[in-house]
Amino acid sequence: MIRVLVQPAAIDVTAEFDLHDAGGHGASASFIGRVRGDDGLTELFLEHHPAMTEAGLAALAHAAADRWKLSALTLIHRVGAMAPGDTIVLVLASSAHRAEALAACEFLIDRLKTDVMLWKRESFADGRVAWVEEREGDQRRAERWG
Repeated sequence: MIRVLVQPAAIDVTAEFDLHDAGGHGASASFIGRVRGDDGLTELFLEHHPAMTEAGLAALAHAAADRWKLSALTLIHRVGAMAPGDTIVLVLASSAHRAEALAACEFLIDRLKTDVMLWKRESFADGRVAWVEEREGDQRRAERWG
């Protein structure tokens, strides 16, 4: 089962864990990405292209499922306005054994930063607004997956 969602609503992590694990799996790995409040950040806004963002996430999810023997995969990404502490992304990967679940989870986080159409704008308490540029390390981490 592969589930991919792009949504402006808050991610209910507990409900998603319960839904994902309904079938029972040998191993599950997860990643929860949250908005950091560094340097007085008050809002993170994720802009996206509705069709292309979801298609990009779905392509990555299917690539992970093809590469590793996954019994279930959930990939949810928020868009729109978020405050520090809000969950931005949730990845749940399950398989018979931990190595596949852990690798798939890491692959998805590394690749979605470079492969999916999402743009981040940060707003700060002092009035600054800045678009987040891709980090050099993001590209290196994505490239190691081939």
